Amino acid sequence: MSCFFIFILFTSSVASQAWRQFSFKTGASVTIPCRYDRTYIQHKKYWCFDASAAYNYCKIQAYANETQGKVTVTDNPAESLFTVTMNNLQTENTGTYYCVVEIDGIFYPDVTEILYITVKSDPDLSVMESSVSGEEGGSVTVQCLYSTAYQNTQKQWCRFIDSRCNNMGRTATSQKSAVQVSDDGRRSFSVQMRGLKKSDAGWYWCSAGDLQVPVHISVGDPPPGIITYTDLYFNK
Repeated sequence: MSCFFIFILFTSSVASQAWRQFSFKTGASVTIPCRYDRTYIQHKKYWCFDASAAYNYCKIQAYANETQGKVTVTDNPAESLFTVTMNNLQTENTGTYYCVVEIDGIFYPDVTEILYITVKSDPDLSVMESSVSGEEGGSVTVQCLYSTAYQNTQKQWCRFIDSRCNNMGRTATSQKSAVQVSDDGRRSFSVQMRGLKKSDAGWYWCSAGDLQVPVHISVGDPPPGIITYTDLYFNK
């Protein structure tokens, strides 16, 4: 792992960036997406750890398109995001991290998003599967698990690219895809996406209160000759 430290210069523009909170299970391997403006496609991106909050030190874990120790950072310019994969998480990995786009050296503040990660044996929010695949016109279901402490918090399913969220108990239909979020009241809620389109592919969040868990949805071609949900429901 890199031992290089930098100073994070906090300006009003940086401070306005979203603060995300995650709770992951000990030993888990997770992938987190970090969004950036298309203006910065050619700029360096990196993932760093808040090594000393008192002095705003940031210890770089890895730059985009490289692996350092348990951390891999991959740039996806076509989607204006980079992903961070952290393997075999342990309790000592708990802390504050930054998604960073390098702008132009120390005299120009980098574009920064702040994330707080908690690693413990019984996380407060998790998912059965963090990567789910479906077929165009078909459906997928994501099951999100929460602790008793989050029993009465708001449950949501949000799309990463535009922060559009679906709340529990309502079915929202958009561009011929339907999303329903339902809570079983027994420490889990489920998300069903029906009438899938290729444009539904991408990153989403299970959310309970102030916690989030990333989920990636893939949408493939339907088998030839199959009548899809879209055909039956939206074209009748």
